[in-house]
Amino acid sequence: MTHTPTMHLHELLAFAALWLLAACGGKGGKGMTGPAPPPPPPPPPPVTVTFTAIATGNVHTCGLATTRAAYCWGDNTSGQLAGGSTQPFASSPVAVPGADALASLSGGSYHDCGLTTGGAAYCWGSNGYGVLGTGDTLPRAGVVAVAGGLSFTAISVGGDHSCALTSAGAVYCWGANDSGELGTGDTTTHRTPTAVTGSLTFNTITAGGAITCGLTASGTGYCWGSNGLGQLGTGDTVSRLAPTLISGNHTFVMLSASPTHACGLTSSGAAYCWGYNADGELGTGDTLAQTAPTAVIGGHTYTSLNASRFTTCGVTSTGAAFCWGGNNVGQLGNGASGGGAYSSTPVAVAGGLSFAAVSGSGRHTCGLTTGSVAYCWGRNREGQLGDSTTLNRAVPVRVANQP
Repeated sequence: MTHTPTMHLHELLAFAALWLLAACGGKGGKGMTGPAPPPPPPPPPPVTVTFTAIATGNVHTCGLATTRAAYCWGDNTSGQLAGGSTQPFASSPVAVPGADALASLSGGSYHDCGLTTGGAAYCWGSNGYGVLGTGDTLPRAGVVAVAGGLSFTAISVGGDHSCALTSAGAVYCWGANDSGELGTGDTTTHRTPTAVTGSLTFNTITAGGAITCGLTASGTGYCWGSNGLGQLGTGDTVSRLAPTLISGNHTFVMLSASPTHACGLTSSGAAYCWGYNADGELGTGDTLAQTAPTAVIGGHTYTSLNASRFTTCGVTSTGAAFCWGGNNVGQLGNGASGGGAYSSTPVAVAGGLSFAAVSGSGRHTCGLTTGSVAYCWGRNREGQLGDSTTLNRAVPVRVANQP
């Protein structure tokens, strides 16, 4: 029988001590004998932002700060946050790198544009159809300058096109043009700013979906582009490749265009809308489409209007906000939501807030109060309400990171 040697207790202890010393880095090593590393520093507190303007996109929102910097939140799958975040969405405002000296801002379906104080145009987000105005359709990771070197006084972004206005009243548009929304007299896509045809000069412009509208100095309204739903207000459903007079001989001080309808505001504060009306977005008390301007009922005196895909909102002379149209996700802001919660007449936005302006996308709405505080309501699946959650809201909620 062979005897197997065994290790005594004192030998086991010595072996264990040697192993532990080696694991700790040996004599004088930096292993377990050193102090524990310090905890990482806490993240810096979020920068507070005071907004001067708000602009909604399809599933995102942007705001212009008092510092002239742009902040955006919500969906980022098309680069709407322009590198301010690498995540697919942001539920609170993030600074847009490179958009820190803007004087105005406009939000589109999946891209945004702004103007500097010198009138230079910059855009970011999706570049399908050349909507960023860079002369190509290449994806861009951040803010890019619009080509052409033109100086603009106003800019408005639609679905897949953008338009801007010069100090001389000339309108230039670029991007998709399948329905003539660029107003160039053709249906050719233009990837850089191209002049709208004709001799008209405009004071204001508004782009929405595949239509564009403008007001002359006399308050006469013209629209061009898609008209299958009567959204040009020309009394018919024929699309137009060039500016065409809005019917009715109205004098407007403001126009707002959406993909499917448009609205105008008179100097007396009366609101008129035309186009698609299946959700009551024309505010006429019914769901009948209209191909010419039709008065919004309710007797309110408005100072501004905003038309979006399923809804319309207006701010009255007292600062009260009213909305009408679709309300399946609470975008009217009156505390109701659901498929049967639409309203074909103006309903008051809840909360008793005093607004300076309201902007909607169709499924979410945002407003800026007279105290420069931003609130949003409606769909929030992509964080477009900016309240640090993704919960839908049927009443206004305060956007995060404000004083």
